[in-house]
Amino acid sequence: MDGSKPGATPVRGSWPSAVALFLLTMFLLAPVPRPSVLIGVAYVLMIVTLPVRRWPAYTLGALTVVLILTGEREGLWWVERGWAVLVGGWFIALTLQWPTSGFLARALGALAGSGVVAAVLLAGRSGGWEMIDWQVTEQLGGRVSAFITEAERSTTLEPRRTLAPGMVSLIYRASELQAAVFPALAGLASLAGLGVAWWVYMRIALDRDEGLLPLREFRFNDHLVWLFIAGLTLAMSDGGEGLRRTGWNAMAFMGALYALRGAAVIAFFGGGQSLFGLFVLALALLLVAPVVVTGALVIGLGDTWLDLRGRARALMA
Repeated sequence: MDGSKPGATPVRGSWPSAVALFLLTMFLLAPVPRPSVLIGVAYVLMIVTLPVRRWPAYTLGALTVVLILTGEREGLWWVERGWAVLVGGWFIALTLQWPTSGFLARALGALAGSGVVAAVLLAGRSGGWEMIDWQVTEQLGGRVSAFITEAERSTTLEPRRTLAPGMVSLIYRASELQAAVFPALAGLASLAGLGVAWWVYMRIALDRDEGLLPLREFRFNDHLVWLFIAGLTLAMSDGGEGLRRTGWNAMAFMGALYALRGAAVIAFFGGGQSLFGLFVLALALLLVAPVVVTGALVIGLGDTWLDLRGRARALMA
């Protein structure tokens, strides 16, 4: 993971960050884009437009192209690949324009640019957004139905028992919530996927392990706090369902980034990013996720004004 400051000093041994980002893309399970598609498209664009020093990078790229082009070309097939091309293309353009800037600054810029282009394209096509929204909802509903069916089929009890109505209702409610904030989830998955693709490019194409900084160095532009505040304002407003949903998505996106920033502060004061530390953090998320995430979010927001790591470095200097 990389900061937003230009010329950030690279740190070797960034594979834990790459693994964490890959697991994040898998955990989010965003309907659009799928992790394999986003990572693959971004990587192919990188080896086509950026320097390559090792030929195995092209072999991996050829295999990736085959993976990208597979699958039935219906539903969200074109949407997820179109979005992946947008995000990857913007990232390449910003990398060529500002090669010394941090990864996260370029990735956030790519996401912003892609969002604007996608909004313009959808605005010019009547019913375009509604169709995508409907397809995402249907896809998530299908996943939930398949999960419930498989859960009931796999029970060893005789006679076969169905899940409790309360549990089924909770699962469907979670699916509806995921559908409501899928733009935020897609944005987070895109950032994580870009990070994985960038690390793979640096490692395979350039034989360098400097693509991402450790978790403890994760930070972004402090002015982005206004996006979180704007989202909160819209979510609490009476401006209609569309504005409230926009607000909730902005809050979900920035809230996740600030929770990750809070985790970075904790990792910094905890002595770094060890495998044991990552295991303890993952265990805490499984057991008391709401408490841990809320605490990390508060710490991350506070770091915007307090710059806890900067103050600590100044005291140790």
